[in-house]
Amino acid sequence: MSAPERIPPGPVTSAETAGPADGAPTGPPGALALLARGELTVDGRVGGASNTVLRCTAELDGRRAACVYKPVAGERPLWDFPDGSLARRETAAYEVSRATGWDLVPPTVLRDGPYGEGMCQLWIEADPEAALLALVEAEEPGPGWRAVGFADVGEGRTALLVHADDPRLRRLAVFDAVVNNADRKGGHLLPDAGGRLHAIDHGVTFNAEDKLRTLLWGWAGEPLPAEAVGVLERLAEELAPGGPLAGRLAGLI
Repeated sequence: MSAPERIPPGPVTSAETAGPADGAPTGPPGALALLARGELTVDGRVGGASNTVLRCTAELDGRRAACVYKPVAGERPLWDFPDGSLARRETAAYEVSRATGWDLVPPTVLRDGPYGEGMCQLWIEADPEAALLALVEAEEPGPGWRAVGFADVGEGRTALLVHADDPRLRRLAVFDAVVNNADRKGGHLLPDAGGRLHAIDHGVTFNAEDKLRTLLWGWAGEPLPAEAVGVLERLAEELAPGGPLAGRLAGLI
């Protein structure tokens, strides 16, 4: 595996000891209005990101929420994506997520902010105890896990990278294929303390060419579950000319 930044941090463990988190998705009421119309106050910059990522507080009518603001002006040019398009792609990914009914992407809007137009997304506090990815000293994944591949962990050693055999991740694998996600890293998976899985960082999606790049390969070659087939059929209807999702995406991608 040639991309060490995609390997989850933490020690190598046994395939039997790391268990996936459970839980059903929920959504905070009024989050979109707060993100879209709330006054943004920049609290600081998030380090380690390729583009400018600012942690902010949005406030509207006495309500406050932490959020992420990514201004278009802070986007690093990419050779295979149009300049200044990442914030709109992130917002489009949220619209598709919402249309699936899975609500994997946190509430996201495109709006003006302190540094111009950008993406504004609800901040998610991840549960550090929730295990969805692991490196294990084994040839095969343990019960409840799916193998991704072997990774170099240094000093001439390799370990098996596995992800949880979790219906939330399986939904996300389908979602990533739909939006043609070119950069699904382990750090983009944020399970919260309530068991809901959130997926972030969707700036490099919706390319006209096949760009799918992901860690979630554990179900490769298997038939899609009936639930996913139903969701895809509904998306196809909503993306037809004149469909509601087609209209929402038209101004974004």
